[in-house]
Amino acid sequence: MIPSTLRVTLIIAVLCYFIIILYFLKQRALNLKYTLLWLLAGAVMGVLVVIPELLVRIIHIFGIEDNMNGLFIMCIAFMLMILMALTSIASRQNMKIRTLVQEIGILDKRIRELETSIEEQQDKSKTPLQATGYQTCSAVEQRGI
Repeated sequence: MIPSTLRVTLIIAVLCYFIIILYFLKQRALNLKYTLLWLLAGAVMGVLVVIPELLVRIIHIFGIEDNMNGLFIMCIAFMLMILMALTSIASRQNMKIRTLVQEIGILDKRIRELETSIEEQQDKSKTPLQATGYQTCSAVEQRGI
């Protein structure tokens, strides 16, 4: 049995946890689909704080004798699930970034090729005097020199 002061403290901590998660969601620091994972974690913590006997029953179903060992095993298992979910998300983001970088490289090469072809066409349309870099008198006069 959990002492009442500890239970109240843990309930306040879980409520603060939910407030922080919802604040991050409101500020768009977390995406909604990733926030669901953290909300699930908070819901499990909340249920276990309100009904601690549930934890004892779950631990005994798995054949664990000591409640603290069962709590540690459950915490480690839950952390591993969160870690795998976040690793999966990071892997998908890495693939998207790789694809975008490749597409940007292809587009950059295409832009350079187009710029080169435009410069070649402009060089072909210049008069022989303009091609050497000298300006004609009318060009100088237009600048007001």
